[in-house]
Amino acid sequence: MKSLTHRQQYMGLAGWLLLAFIAAAIGAVASVDAASFYQQLQQPSWAPPAGAFGPVWTTLYTLMGIAAWLVWREKPTRNVRPALTLFVVQLALNALWSWLYFVWHLGAVAFAGTVVLWLLILATLIAFWRIRPLAGALLVPYLAWVSLATALTWSTWHLNPQLLG
Repeated sequence: MKSLTHRQQYMGLAGWLLLAFIAAAIGAVASVDAASFYQQLQQPSWAPPAGAFGPVWTTLYTLMGIAAWLVWREKPTRNVRPALTLFVVQLALNALWSWLYFVWHLGAVAFAGTVVLWLLILATLIAFWRIRPLAGALLVPYLAWVSLATALTWSTWHLNPQLLG
């Protein structure tokens, strides 16, 4: 297979970043009132401040887009398509989570969603690592943050059954 031109490389990077930030935008639409809702919730003592979420997620979506691009560049590798499919599926679930939690206030479903998301991220990380270790490594902070998000979802759901029933 012919190698990609510099223009194709840049367009690919832009495309994967765009896809990651489309998912971010879908979640952001659901999160318009997240700050006020988040403040209403009884929180565990270890909960991050509301202001931390935006910068952290911006960084994570950037890393996700770069990781997917690094894998996409390895087109001749036969495992690229399944790895990128996993990536897109976990990205869709990521976008859905904000709706489950902030709009529909479904604590149990949002928690289950974070568990499934964590497993999908882990599978994506492993698949990416096998194709391009740097791509897998770029997903480690995402997995760590979703680990925290899973624990936080569980805690806030149990501390606030009246709001996250």
